[in-house]
Amino acid sequence: MTDIIRSHGFTNESLEWNAWFDVIDLDRATGEQIAVLEESHPKAKESDYYRFFVHQPDILRQRSAAFNAIMYAPGGLPRAERELLTTVVSRLNGCVYCASVHAQRFEQLAKRNDVIRQVFADPRSAGTTKREEAIARFSTALTEHPNEIEAGHLHELREAGLTDAVILDLIHSIVIFAWAPADAQPRRARVSRANTHLLTERRDRPSTNTRG
Repeated sequence: MTDIIRSHGFTNESLEWNAWFDVIDLDRATGEQIAVLEESHPKAKESDYYRFFVHQPDILRQRSAAFNAIMYAPGGLPRAERELLTTVVSRLNGCVYCASVHAQRFEQLAKRNDVIRQVFADPRSAGTTKREEAIARFSTALTEHPNEIEAGHLHELREAGLTDAVILDLIHSIVIFAWAPADAQPRRARVSRANTHLLTERRDRPSTNTRG
């Protein structure tokens, strides 16, 4: 999509970032570290995110295996909807970078960004269809009040056409992104000058940008 969205401090434009702390120098990396990078993502060796966490290769291996299985496994919840819900959760968490990345991925898959505009404006009421509305509401509920989820929430999802297996995919995707800001503290966004205005309302917050 070429339609640029800038709303409530969020954007679907590409943002850059780098780590607060030292990342692994590939020339000095161990064989295991290189192997874990190559397992994790095709561009992991170019990414500060992966090159920071590969200081602990076993942890990164487990994290990457879980993330890739949740976000990229075939079948179940459609990929576009996984990207939509992760944009919702990232918007709720205040993660400008994650929201940007997953908004772009949704647009690439769905060939539209109408619902992304809604998510940036108000994730709690977003959705262009009954199914999208149900996904956005459940993503909000599980992110903000996980201890208050009850049968009625699942009933709404089933009414919107989600099977129990698809709901399980939905829950996994929400949970890994509800947790994601916790792994973001060692990093910071490096936002281009043109996009600096997007973050003005978050100057007093600790960084919660993550690769996503």
